[in-house]
Amino acid sequence: MTRLLPALLALVCITTIHAQHNNFDGSNNIADRNSQAPPQCIPSNLDGTCDNPKVSSMEFYRARTTDGDLLTTNQGVKIADNQNSLHAGERGPTLLEDFIFREKITHFDHERIPERAVHARGAAAHGYFQVYQSLANITKANFLQDPSKITPVFVRFSTVGGARGSADTVRDVRGFATKFYTEEGNFDLVGNNMPIFFIQDAIKFPDFVHSVKPEPHNEMPQASSAHDNLYDFVTQQTETTHMMMWLMSDRAIPRSYSTMEGFGIHTFRLINAQGRSRFVKFHWKPKLGVHSLVWDENQKLAGKNSDFHRQQMWESIEAGNYLEWELGLQIVEEGDELKYGFDILDPTKLIPEELVPVQIVGRMVLNRNPDNYFAETEQVAFLVSNIVPGIDFSNDPLMQGRLFSYLDTQLLRLGGPNFHELPINRPICPFKTNNQRDGIHRQTVNVGKTNYDINTINKGLPRQATPAQGGFTSYTEHISANKIRGRSSSFSDHFSQATLFWNSMSPVEKSHIVSAFSFELSKVALIFRQRMLQQLQRVDGTLAQQVADNLGLQLGPRPAAPTGPPPQITVSPSLSQMNTKKDSIVSRQVAILAADGIDGQAIADLKAAIQAAGGSAKVIAPRMGTLRVSAGQPVEVDGILVANPSILFDAVFIPGGADGVKRLQENGDAVHYALEAYIHFKPIAAAAEGVQFLSHIGLISKSRTAALPEGLFTADTVTDEFKQTFVQAVAQHRFFNRERTAKIPA
Repeated sequence: MTRLLPALLALVCITTIHAQHNNFDGSNNIADRNSQAPPQCIPSNLDGTCDNPKVSSMEFYRARTTDGDLLTTNQGVKIADNQNSLHAGERGPTLLEDFIFREKITHFDHERIPERAVHARGAAAHGYFQVYQSLANITKANFLQDPSKITPVFVRFSTVGGARGSADTVRDVRGFATKFYTEEGNFDLVGNNMPIFFIQDAIKFPDFVHSVKPEPHNEMPQASSAHDNLYDFVTQQTETTHMMMWLMSDRAIPRSYSTMEGFGIHTFRLINAQGRSRFVKFHWKPKLGVHSLVWDENQKLAGKNSDFHRQQMWESIEAGNYLEWELGLQIVEEGDELKYGFDILDPTKLIPEELVPVQIVGRMVLNRNPDNYFAETEQVAFLVSNIVPGIDFSNDPLMQGRLFSYLDTQLLRLGGPNFHELPINRPICPFKTNNQRDGIHRQTVNVGKTNYDINTINKGLPRQATPAQGGFTSYTEHISANKIRGRSSSFSDHFSQATLFWNSMSPVEKSHIVSAFSFELSKVALIFRQRMLQQLQRVDGTLAQQVADNLGLQLGPRPAAPTGPPPQITVSPSLSQMNTKKDSIVSRQVAILAADGIDGQAIADLKAAIQAAGGSAKVIAPRMGTLRVSAGQPVEVDGILVANPSILFDAVFIPGGADGVKRLQENGDAVHYALEAYIHFKPIAAAAEGVQFLSHIGLISKSRTAALPEGLFTADTVTDEFKQTFVQAVAQHRFFNRERTAKIPA
């Protein structure tokens, strides 16, 4: 009976959750769905806490200490001393028979599993998914049928190229992998924050990964694409050009996980109950919009807070500011597969939203941090092959290779064929009802004689499920073809979508792409610079010329224009972050610069306004403790200047108080703080004597007669209007139109 407890807990929890939410408001208009609250909390754990079914099903495996617990070995033997080894005499050798020492040190020696070859640096959270309305017309997947159904999810974000110890904020693709614990089994949507990939065929995947990893002779550079090996590879594989444009864009340096889009990359199939198939692309749209860091800020964060993204997600969830995305689908009828002028099975291509709009069908909320990083975030195994009835694969050659590779990887990384029995990987529905047994790390104790199919000794159990009983059936696609080692001619266009991406960028984003290519190519050998410039010429002449000018190189003759039909669209506004960002102060953090003699009342008033709007504010000063104030209550310092640089915050406020402002003006760290925020395009506000601070460091004119630079706000006192104006500015995130130099306006 004991071994059935996890499954019984999961089944009870599923039944309870589903029954509890039969009356959950599943209305489908946009206004209603945006106001939906998280599911009502239901006590379902053994300790009375409230969680989703997946989190509850893991309760059996959690270990908590209590006041009465005594130290034991892994076999349950109570330990009187685990701080001293067993020696032959006080100064003699350690004895081999010391089983306490050997167990402790052996576990330590083996407590790290091999890190992922890619996506090693990750962070994750639990949450739930809800569909807005039934999608029965396009899929029979159970979790996409009922708006009242709560499907648990576990989502892992990651960088691709770096090792586990690398920084969060490197220029890289970000993994966005979602495990849906559905009642029909686990569905893993293993995607990225970019809708395409570098290569078209999985046979090139080892070569690409080897090229982007640190160079093997010296293991450098870590978590960076700016080196010879990568550019040697990509300048010989022109199919990489489109993805290189994305990698050099602001999409590669996201501000946070919660302001990052997610994509399933590949074209999947949706199958309905009638057996009809449609192609689909999966999208995750962040409710806070899409926002990025700037490159200088990004590099500094890597050194000053390498955990910036994971810390931000952890603290947001702990504070109740849950992360939220909406699921979108691009549906393509089978008959329209080749109508767009490119092959939708080509993973280096996207389907522009102007050709096939994204239909928003549900939402995902991440609302609980893991209990244990290793047991959950590190041991979670995502498989592209994990699908459920109603979802199937396409013939995308990169996807076909991933179907093999991901399972093979987990078999090695997690030590054998039973990795699915780890608590984080277990489905919440009944599973392992088959005759597979044995293998390393087996946790199920199978009872009975039969370990094979088909049998009569055990009455033929377990029996195969019929389609009516939910049995998975693959889509019966008609295929009549010769075996070849090659690629379809429909995959041969490597540049038109790279040009589409460039044409769709705002001037600011184009400038950032030029700077990114210039930075990276300055670090590689001349031959690779020249070859990359040749590729960029085929994307856009202006782009190539600007990069060449920065590198001091001359361009060769412009390559011939590609042959074939012209693209259906030349600009896709949906690709620009300027069209996907949203003004919201939620999750934004404001630094309030302060020192002894500052205006405490102004700090309290602005801090309250920021928090009321959904943001947060911290008082940053030269020292910790309580500050003396010129007005209001004494102010408690949240952090010191040197440990809380401006790059950790989204905006800066300098309050009044003559003595406090004078101390800030005399503090080099405080001066640098504001100047750095300015060149990173962040909003800056000052009140009363705080305005003098801005003129002292050269951000505004001393006469105050000139117009303020964009994103700077001043006032004599902290009025309601001033607070509202600053809150709106913080919500805008960046003011890219102002000059990058902190010169005094005329």
